[in-house]
Amino acid sequence: MDANTWTSVNMIRQWLDDEAAPSGEQDRRLLRVLKIGEEYGEVAEALHGALGANPRKGASHSWEDVDKELCDVIVTAMVALATCAPQDAPRLLEERLRHLVGRISLPTVSGD
Repeated sequence: MDANTWTSVNMIRQWLDDEAAPSGEQDRRLLRVLKIGEEYGEVAEALHGALGANPRKGASHSWEDVDKELCDVIVTAMVALATCAPQDAPRLLEERLRHLVGRISLPTVSGD
């Protein structure tokens, strides 16, 4: 992830701060985190549609729709993190990624 990613996330966060109905800081955080759930629901709907799992709707979505909705979940989560920790979001995400990768047990390569 490069600096442009976080610049874009912060532009979205600032736009939401400026355009959303006024609310306190705690409410703003709560609403941004809850928005992740809304976006997850859209991924689930797209996935059902891509699989044709709803007999009433059939194949109503494509796998590209699923990809786009997954990206929306990621961006929404990043905006929520930038809202909850505006000064530390990039560092917190990078630290968490390092921690998660560090927990993976990778097979060692022998020099045979």
